[in-house]
Amino acid sequence: MRTPRDKVIITCAVTGNLTTPEQTPYLPITPQQIADACLSAADAGAAIVHIHVRDPLTGRPSMLLDYYVDVVERIRAHNPELILNVTTGPGGRFIPSKDDPKVAGEGTTLMVPEKRVEHIAVLRPDICTLDLNTMNSGSEVVINTPANVRRMAKVIAEVGVKTEIELFDSGDIALMRDLLADRTLQAPPLCSFVLGVRYGFRPAPETVLYARDLLPPDAEFTAIGIGKAAFTTVAQSYLAGGHVRVGLEDAVYLSRGHLATSNAEMVAKARRIVEDLGGTIATFSDARQITGLLTQRSYAGAV
Repeated sequence: MRTPRDKVIITCAVTGNLTTPEQTPYLPITPQQIADACLSAADAGAAIVHIHVRDPLTGRPSMLLDYYVDVVERIRAHNPELILNVTTGPGGRFIPSKDDPKVAGEGTTLMVPEKRVEHIAVLRPDICTLDLNTMNSGSEVVINTPANVRRMAKVIAEVGVKTEIELFDSGDIALMRDLLADRTLQAPPLCSFVLGVRYGFRPAPETVLYARDLLPPDAEFTAIGIGKAAFTTVAQSYLAGGHVRVGLEDAVYLSRGHLATSNAEMVAKARRIVEDLGGTIATFSDARQITGLLTQRSYAGAV
């Protein structure tokens, strides 16, 4: 049985792929806004920031390498200790056309696995996410087949970046165990449970405990609450022995009816919850030790 950790990592996911500017005027969009949001989140107590990028003109999700480079360079110039966790999630959505479901319809982003991780090979962040879910996601479908996951993991391993395994349902944990067994993934795993995506894990204390107990004993985990589950999941994850994540990727409200005005504001609330429950927030150094990033990464040769 796990008990609350002595030191708890706060991760801040500052912009994400699905939150829209129509939902909140405070969503970071430009590379400078995203970088500034990451740095402010760190000042508020986040040891890790999770990074997506967007088209500065439209605010829509982007996979353009230049935007990633811009964001990462800005952060590294101001706070090289901050742990960077860069997404590899985009590129897995499939929307079947109405007339021929085997043909991709408008909005499909599905692409070859190596293309989805090419920015990781260039940037070499501390951590990158690796999604294991093949699932209905709202009205769309996300496809991450075991073969494609292995192809992505191979590129990530070759450049020495640590994976954070994103888990959306219990079958994903079974797949992760197979990938650990054949050494596609290295133990001990760093995991996150995503709770509250429609047709995935239900956000509830029972879900956190159930998912936690399916993990290998040496795994580190964070339970992530989407939408109104964001801050209740902070408490549930801490009490179950995990770490915590908040940010405008996951939710836009600080409390009922009140929009969060910044990612830093959300981090500050998560910090209060953990500290009020008796926890201590991990420093950058603590977080590197907990996640296996024992020394600050050398960025020589990387963008």
